[in-house]
Amino acid sequence: MFKALQLSKSDAGFSAAITDTEESQLPAGDVLVQVDYSSLNYKDGLAISNSGPVVRSWPMVAGIDGAGTVLESSHAAWKAGDKFVHNGWGLGETRWGLMAERARLQGDWLVQLPAAFNTRQAMAIGTAGYTAMLCVLALEQHGCKPGDGEVLVTGATGGVGSVAVAVLGQLGYSVVAATGKSSEESYLKQLGASRVMDRAELSAPGKPLQKERWAAVIDAVGSHTLANACAQTRYGGVVAACGLAQGADFPTTVMPFILRGITLAGIDSVMAPLARRQLAWGRLAKDLDPAKLEAMVEEVPLSRVAEKAAELMAGKVRGRVVIKI
Repeated sequence: MFKALQLSKSDAGFSAAITDTEESQLPAGDVLVQVDYSSLNYKDGLAISNSGPVVRSWPMVAGIDGAGTVLESSHAAWKAGDKFVHNGWGLGETRWGLMAERARLQGDWLVQLPAAFNTRQAMAIGTAGYTAMLCVLALEQHGCKPGDGEVLVTGATGGVGSVAVAVLGQLGYSVVAATGKSSEESYLKQLGASRVMDRAELSAPGKPLQKERWAAVIDAVGSHTLANACAQTRYGGVVAACGLAQGADFPTTVMPFILRGITLAGIDSVMAPLARRQLAWGRLAKDLDPAKLEAMVEEVPLSRVAEKAAELMAGKVRGRVVIKI
């Protein structure tokens, strides 16, 4: 028996509860793992608070992220005792996830835990931080370099935003952090922001073309914020879009694309190929300061996850929530 945060929906309604679960109930897979830590991401918050249609199979064990130790493996790349990181691949949506003491997974989905991190630090990063690094890689692939101009990070106090600010700052970029939490200015500057701006400057409907401001943008917000970010991106710049905290709509025109030649790079972390994941985690090990990572972490036990999920959806969570399993 092992403990798991199980989500259920029936005629009686929705519930999120810690249950005792038999190992025989786990789905098929070639690697059995012990989970040390998980993390609370926006998608987890939607699922655990029943705020969005994330879960597509019931009952569901929550948790798109996990890090821990391989217990048994029939996969050639993994053996008992190996340390792993898992992000995405439909866990917590269509397949039982990692807010549980045990999980059975596909070895092809796992990434070797970088030597620079322990399992707690890996989950302090989690899908949010790994997504932030995928965004940084997209900026670099487009040719964006430190010194090219200001880089805007929206939703800057969130998980993606916090890691993006820290990594970009470490790499020498001039980072402008947009947030609705003016009280968090010192936090964002500690992470590496050059300056902080009020998200209200971006969140209302704006003109299709505006003053050129940004060499590049990392956006986790969507909707009018993303539209305004595109309208303000400098000629030939790049915008990496990875989230929808404000909304899934994108109320803009083709003008920034055909008159300024900007690029909108879509960032998906869930189904990203293994080589891309390994590259991102390798870069995080090199370019993310562990002290800055620790500054953005709150650790909670499994018993408090539903409470933290509600806070996350209410916009009351800063940085990253690590779940001790």
